[in-house]
Amino acid sequence: MTDRLKLGLAGLGTVGSGLVRLMAARGSSLASRAGKPIEIVAVSARNKRKKRDVDISQFRFVGDPVALARDPEIDVFVELIGGEGGVAKEAVEAALKAGKHVVTANKALLAHHGASLAALAEKHGVALNFEAAVAGGIPVVKVMRESLKGSDISRVYGILNGTCNYILTLMEREGRSFAEALKEAQAEGYAEADPGFDIGGFDTAHKLALLTSLAFGTRPAFESVYVEGIETIAPADIEAADGLGYRIKLLGVALRTESGIEQRVHPTMVPKETAIAEVDGVSNCVAIDGDFVGDVMLIGPGAGAGPTASSVMSDLLDIARNHILAPFATKAKDLMPYKKAQMRTHEGGYYIRLSVFDRTGAFAAIATRMADQGISLESIVQRLASAELPGVHRRREGTPATVVMITHQTTEAAIRKALQSIARDGHVEAKPQMIRIEKL
Repeated sequence: MTDRLKLGLAGLGTVGSGLVRLMAARGSSLASRAGKPIEIVAVSARNKRKKRDVDISQFRFVGDPVALARDPEIDVFVELIGGEGGVAKEAVEAALKAGKHVVTANKALLAHHGASLAALAEKHGVALNFEAAVAGGIPVVKVMRESLKGSDISRVYGILNGTCNYILTLMEREGRSFAEALKEAQAEGYAEADPGFDIGGFDTAHKLALLTSLAFGTRPAFESVYVEGIETIAPADIEAADGLGYRIKLLGVALRTESGIEQRVHPTMVPKETAIAEVDGVSNCVAIDGDFVGDVMLIGPGAGAGPTASSVMSDLLDIARNHILAPFATKAKDLMPYKKAQMRTHEGGYYIRLSVFDRTGAFAAIATRMADQGISLESIVQRLASAELPGVHRRREGTPATVVMITHQTTEAAIRKALQSIARDGHVEAKPQMIRIEKL
């Protein structure tokens, strides 16, 4: 065996602690797989004295992560601090400039600064690995960066946030409201006290920006991702989807089109018979469509100490074996500028839920507004109480009726124009609900 691979670990939260435990449990076998011992020699965290479930007394403590990044005693800087800028960015840049390999789980940092950091890594001949930044324990970065380079990818999509998937699963299985399901997710530790980053779709958008770059050889472009969260999903939508043969999932979708690349995050109705519809709870799923390889789907744990630490270790093993690749598979200088497709030209089917006042001419006016935009309806259901509609309570005379419509393929622009006109006409009680139906 050659010399040790010496690590400086910055960040001792869930993933950092998980990495310490993994290395303690697998030290000798990891050395055999890597061809050399892999050891943590120094750590950094905001609070040295914080009570942790791992013993860090065996490691040298460095208060400043930037100083740790430059430390001459380390070969690899493992950044598990998080955040798109600040000390995480400063430390990663310092490590790369000092000729240190970097392994990170920081999707926000890479989604915003990935191209410049990749260029810096390549300039200094070191690795910038980020398997743990996307989909936890699922090895999707390695698959896209290495295994699928013989195919041209046309689309990559998936369930990339376990918090949202858990909430939607609870709403469907147990009939919970969004607020109730979110509260339980927080109690179980699947959602933060401030869950906006997850439920608003931004965590998924960061991950999607990285997958887009890997799939299409473009610079990461988080600012070009269209983002909707799951906050507006109601039990009525879950129930309607079920009756129509769908499940609702928060998907991130990147698609190559004639006008550019679509990047979008939004609640989506997926057919029950598809594999992705069966991905429940906190699990993640990534699907990749390629020309020669066909359709590839990866399913597994999307977060957690063990799975994410396992992905960090995968990156470290590659470095120990001197298996160094361009961070985004394509050299940084060859990454193409991102050309954004217009979201409003997106075509597909749509689910529409309206709360319509019970008055003469209301339904005819709505149908006319749809027809004005060339929108053809596949089905329309007025959700009244009946034996055929279990769980729907009989409404009082004069109160709004819930109307659910499924459209044939149309454009985003047409749907939005029609719904704006319907809202202006005053026939609906609240803002219309729109959920896209994805062809999978």
